[in-house]
Amino acid sequence: MAQLPAQTIHRDPQLFYWILLPITVVMVLTGILRHYASVLMVTQPKRFDHKAIKEQRSMAHGITTRNNFHVLSAPSFRTRREYLTSAYESGAFLKDPDRRGQPPANPMTDPNAMDGMMGMMKNNMAMMIPNTLIMSWINAFFSGFVIIKLPFPITIKFKSMLQAGVMTKEMDPRWMSSISWYFLCIFGLQSVFNFILGSENAANQMAQQMGSMGPQAGPQMFGPGVDPDKQFKTEAENLAVVEHYSVLDDVEDRLLGGIKST
Repeated sequence: MAQLPAQTIHRDPQLFYWILLPITVVMVLTGILRHYASVLMVTQPKRFDHKAIKEQRSMAHGITTRNNFHVLSAPSFRTRREYLTSAYESGAFLKDPDRRGQPPANPMTDPNAMDGMMGMMKNNMAMMIPNTLIMSWINAFFSGFVIIKLPFPITIKFKSMLQAGVMTKEMDPRWMSSISWYFLCIFGLQSVFNFILGSENAANQMAQQMGSMGPQAGPQMFGPGVDPDKQFKTEAENLAVVEHYSVLDDVEDRLLGGIKST
């Protein structure tokens, strides 16, 4: 079977200096500016009082006891369960016992929740505005240019991704347009940012997106709009229905049985 001749496109060598190199430099400089802008816009976390910390640590204590009951002896587990259950039901661990039984406060009036929302909004704006401006700049000046050819073969499925802005059906999928190079720089410059700014840099857009979607740990365990009293009562019911057993039950018989079998 005869092989198809290799496709050759005669390009101006100056495209490397006037399109590919400027886009790469602009993306690197934008990432560095985004990092320092995010550092300047970061809000200092507020200190939480001991009552809020006690409320959360007591809930974590109950969850840890319920998940690891099998490493406790029966008397030790019963003592912990009776203490935690009575404290949960009486509201001894609540940060604000006077609001017990009342509906939770509006999250929009919680200053801690508002600070978190403002911080997330600042990070999103610092990521969206530069990307929008660079995308408009590339579409205005470099749209339709084919700037580079990949040195390895790829399938036709990558054609729409690598040749964005170039409406041709017969072009080899290895050719890359200027817009596709921009998208490649977004995800391919993370190692460069890690080398220049360190691993904990704000220029890493994927880390920012994952951080904004991930759950908040620490003093925001209950979250805005959640009633801690209901959470405590639910945990008390979970502790009450636990059927205790210990990993040390009949350990002597198991040990002697293992010795005899050998």
